Amino acid sequence: MSGTVVLIVLFGAFLHASWNAVVKSSGDKFLNAVIVVGAAGLIAAVALPFLPAPDRSSWSYLATSMVLQVIYLCLVAAAYKSGDMSQAYPIMRGTPPLLVALVSGPLIGEVLPFARWVGIGFISGGVLALAFEARRRAAIGSGRTTMLALVNAMFIAAYTLVDGIGVRKSGAPAAYTMWVFVLNALPLVIWTLAMHRDRILPHLRGRLHLAFIGGVGTLGSYGLALWAMTMAPIAVVSALRETSILFAIVISAIFLKERIGFQRIVAAVLIVIGVVIIRLS
Repeated sequence: MSGTVVLIVLFGAFLHASWNAVVKSSGDKFLNAVIVVGAAGLIAAVALPFLPAPDRSSWSYLATSMVLQVIYLCLVAAAYKSGDMSQAYPIMRGTPPLLVALVSGPLIGEVLPFARWVGIGFISGGVLALAFEARRRAAIGSGRTTMLALVNAMFIAAYTLVDGIGVRKSGAPAAYTMWVFVLNALPLVIWTLAMHRDRILPHLRGRLHLAFIGGVGTLGSYGLALWAMTMAPIAVVSALRETSILFAIVISAIFLKERIGFQRIVAAVLIVIGVVIIRLS
């Protein structure tokens, strides 16, 4: 696989970890996510007039992606309400690459060689190892959290495939990405203003810079991943994108001062091995 594509996807994974660190940094995590997604949607809306329109054949994929991602956000909220983020997040991020790899062959004819299966397995295994570590520390209700996270993993795999196919049909990866963020931001921001207007505006004050940084991060992260899907198999890009959790470990240790135990180090090593295998395959 092209080293340039691998490096670009890894940079996108770094951006993904960075904007998640912004969400986790301080205050209400849900409202942090809303202002980041809202900022990304606003930036995308400003950029759209300067970009060529996606081909009409991709419009149905944009609409389907919006529906899937709204459900995804609802399931994220339910999973985090049920249990710890440290348990739910790795399951939601580690399982989709395997699901995408399993169905991309029959659905779109992208049959992966054995070496890439091994690489995807190492990356997903490393991410899921973090979930097993969290589950051992979780309180009652962890079973429900696991179930919600697994269901959400199917929706993540679904919108990954939908957007991977859609961006290829669009003929305009940048514009397709911008429309994804505009369409995703609208229902989330409208619902939050309707239900939490008294909280969202005070929360935004003093966090405009975080919203902008996070918005740029999430736009760049997903935009680079979608571009890469026009150059490489969707399942491989999906797996490489989940190395974001590796960067998240480093960021949490350096900037958030979180303790990094032996099991997290082992998980990180598995992820790195997976990346190397994919690069060499």
